[in-house]
Amino acid sequence: MGQRVLEVDKGAAWRRFIGRAFLCLVIGGIAVAIFGNVAGVIAVAVFGLLVWQLVKVISRPPVYGLVLNTSGIQREAVWSLDRTEIENLVFEITKAIGRPNAAPVTINIKEAVMGDQIKQYGAGSIGRAEHSGSGDIRGGGR
Repeated sequence: MGQRVLEVDKGAAWRRFIGRAFLCLVIGGIAVAIFGNVAGVIAVAVFGLLVWQLVKVISRPPVYGLVLNTSGIQREAVWSLDRTEIENLVFEITKAIGRPNAAPVTINIKEAVMGDQIKQYGAGSIGRAEHSGSGDIRGGGR
């Protein structure tokens, strides 16, 4: 059993933003010199889009996970945006392993998703997301 945290690499997001913003300013400056104010408006719009992308990426919350390994190949995981929920699961599982004769504990998960959940990104990719249970499909990052 182990805990995992998936967090956005904010440093990489900032580096990517700075590179793209510099490129936008250079190309925008050249386009303004050639085409005039219309190109300037387009460059400002593109820069605004870059800022929006940056804010969207760095504002993603961390995703906390509990990974269960068995003696075989089987692996299961529980992921949540709520750190205390995962910590409570870890505590209860550890306690149950240490005291196998104790009374069973039932924990209700607020949003449970079971089944295949495959996220693919990129041109021409086909993603599949099948689930049952309450809750919606959420991604944890790239």
